[in-house]
Amino acid sequence: MTTTGQPKESEERGGFFRRKTSPPVFFTSLIIVAAFLVAGVFFTDATDRAASAVLEFITTNLGWFYILAATLFLVFVIGVMLSRYGRLRLGPDDSRPEYHTLPWFAMLFSAGMGIGLVFFGVYEAPYHLANAPMVGEGSAADAMRYTIFHWGLHPWAIYIVLGLSMGYFCFRKGLPLRPAAGLYPLIGDRIYGWVGHVVDILAVFGTLFGLATSLGLGAQQINAGLGQVFGVPNNPTIQLAIIAFITAIAVVSVVLGIDKGIRRLSVLNLGLALVLMLLVFAVGPKLFILTGLSDYTGEYLQNIVGMSFETFNQQTNPEAAEWQAAWTLFYWGWWMSWSPFVGMFIARISYGRTIRQFIAGSLFAPVVASIVWFAVLGGTGLFYEMNGAIDIAGAAPEEALFTLLGALPLTGWLATALALLTILVVAIFFATSSDSGSLVVDMLTNGGNPDPSRALRVFWAVTEGAIAAVLLWVGGALALEALQAASITAGLPFGIALLLLAIGIAKGFADEPLAASPSASRLVASEARAHDPADREPVSETTHQPSTKD
Repeated sequence: MTTTGQPKESEERGGFFRRKTSPPVFFTSLIIVAAFLVAGVFFTDATDRAASAVLEFITTNLGWFYILAATLFLVFVIGVMLSRYGRLRLGPDDSRPEYHTLPWFAMLFSAGMGIGLVFFGVYEAPYHLANAPMVGEGSAADAMRYTIFHWGLHPWAIYIVLGLSMGYFCFRKGLPLRPAAGLYPLIGDRIYGWVGHVVDILAVFGTLFGLATSLGLGAQQINAGLGQVFGVPNNPTIQLAIIAFITAIAVVSVVLGIDKGIRRLSVLNLGLALVLMLLVFAVGPKLFILTGLSDYTGEYLQNIVGMSFETFNQQTNPEAAEWQAAWTLFYWGWWMSWSPFVGMFIARISYGRTIRQFIAGSLFAPVVASIVWFAVLGGTGLFYEMNGAIDIAGAAPEEALFTLLGALPLTGWLATALALLTILVVAIFFATSSDSGSLVVDMLTNGGNPDPSRALRVFWAVTEGAIAAVLLWVGGALALEALQAASITAGLPFGIALLLLAIGIAKGFADEPLAASPSASRLVASEARAHDPADREPVSETTHQPSTKD
């Protein structure tokens, strides 16, 4: 497959924005951000109603698409992993991974799931136990299997489709690191025209607004923790200060780059989260947690096929349909709208890995870690909820984790230390998502350069914080809900784009000269040259792509 290089020579002679950005994507994204900020600030109620109405229409009438698409993505990535194409590398055949396994896993886990796990880790299972119509009374395993289903294999499969497309076409085929590049086998050089720009702008929309929403929710959660430990009032002023603090950490991290900033912060955060989980396990109901870990995993694996195709009808089962729209379909849209952010980031850090390593590591390792996290944090929450000690299901999601900490058998400085550790973990998880997200947004708006300008990295990191701060200050939680609904709405068109990217991957593999077996192909070529030098085949251009460090 022959590709064309970007940018063109005239662009290299242009000004800063022409040299450092893709102007159509950069400026259009800014206009969309400004327009939504104006709407969210001055027309908060109307914006929330409109965004919520669109989201409700999608989940009510197109829920079947989300269910089938997410399941198809999981089947697709497992099929690719087990196929002969799994031997191919995300880069030339002689390339090797840039990052060791531990920091690689820490970065992809922090970017993909970390913030959600600390926000919903305690809250979700008790909520399903109390409110999900298909969960039997007192059935902790049923409540937990739906929780793990929402955070397990399907979300990561969605991320992997985009990450695989970006890693393969950028590092092996020499195309820019942008979602539109995955459409090259389908539309050719038109990825550099308006079609490609629309795809990239849509990716910026979902990423930027999703991260801004997360920053606002994170500020509320940290505020709840500070209120419990120090009696800090829960108000927008405190939350703005928290957003500024998280944004400052993200700015420093993104300026330092992946090696010195994002990688180190992610490893630190993974270690702190592990300490938090072990401390909760040490003082929590250990037998209940360990028994539940086995039980929850078994329930999830036994029912995954049925849950993957389960679609409740609004006419015959309205309560279940309403629950599914509020949780499963909400999550599937959320993961699809976030797939450009997480997918591009994990592609960016996965240069040199084989496709099989990339899929297996991104699919199974985070899911195992998530199951253990839910078993410890969520399982402990279920234990106290079922015993009537606390009411997590009736609390706000941002308060659930700290409500649980208050119920643990700890007093004095130990209780304070655990709460402070939790606040730190929450803050760094949100910071790691912000810094990696800023890097991705800059790559999206600069035409796909994997090492964007530091100034623009800072610009997008500050922009994320500013969006969250302005909406939270003026419109409060209602404005954040409108922003979240709008970003999740982007999941529908991007779900369609992901299907096209999967087709593009399949077409790319069909044209791959070493698809049958890279090592075997090299051996056959070597033997042929030994017998007749005149029969040497030209080296494929796909083996001469530069690494991201180059």
